[in-house]
Amino acid sequence: MAKNRRIPFGYQMKNGEIVTEPRELYAVSKIFADYLKGNSLLEISRSMQEEQIPYHPGEDFGWNKNMVKRILENEKYLGTETYPQLISADIFHRANNKKIKKATNICIVPDELKEIRNITLCAECRKRLFRNQNGTWNCKTYRCSEFEYVATDQMILSAVLNIMNSAIANPSLLDAEAEMSVYTPNGEVVKQKNEISRLMDSTDIEYDRIKAAIMELAEIKYDCCSYDDVPQKTVLLKEIMKGVKRLNTLDVDLLLKCAEHITVSHNATIGLELINGVKLNNITERSSEIGSYDDTCD
Repeated sequence: MAKNRRIPFGYQMKNGEIVTEPRELYAVSKIFADYLKGNSLLEISRSMQEEQIPYHPGEDFGWNKNMVKRILENEKYLGTETYPQLISADIFHRANNKKIKKATNICIVPDELKEIRNITLCAECRKRLFRNQNGTWNCKTYRCSEFEYVATDQMILSAVLNIMNSAIANPSLLDAEAEMSVYTPNGEVVKQKNEISRLMDSTDIEYDRIKAAIMELAEIKYDCCSYDDVPQKTVLLKEIMKGVKRLNTLDVDLLLKCAEHITVSHNATIGLELINGVKLNNITERSSEIGSYDDTCD
């Protein structure tokens, strides 16, 4: 575990007073200068290792991004009653404003994507997709690695909008082939029926045993029944879509009511898996013109 310095980097105790440490003062000045030039925290940490100035006195020259970050954020470098000034207020504030702006830019996600990214999966491995800072999407699992074709925010939004509009215009796309309840008798049913027939044909009828056998038959038959709520969900889907007009922009609330998942394949085929299990795909065909796409839904 890394140690915490008692005296901030850049200073040393001498004759009972905190004064600057020459080599560390040089390092602090270089860190601020390099950051303002556009170097990343990682690049600066590697530069400090090459300078062979240890962060912890008497130890090796290991540096990391967190050490650089702590130096950039240390307001003591502006000077206090105890600590001499190492960095001008202008340089300190410019560096920290840049860091804040950079962090803010990384976190920005368009409002319409904040919800749908939670339901967007890789079509192959079924893991949640990773959205990069530049608005592209990829699967990061070991067996999938990078997509063959890059999917972008606009491609996903356009494809999902196209699928939704296709379903609005053609409600039959929402139909699913399923029965609400299916009874499939097995050998236990036949066996129990034969047992009841045997008891009924006996000259000495035992009514309690027959009653118990009939109740057991009912339980066996119940276990042979399967219930599927797909028909109900299909009715619900059509009710939700009823009266909805063609969308000009994606209605995220409507999407979340209708779809369980958005899927993106390695060849940029984008699909919707609806709440009733129906899967609708948007086929993105690449034309000869770079950056041109033709969306169709099937």
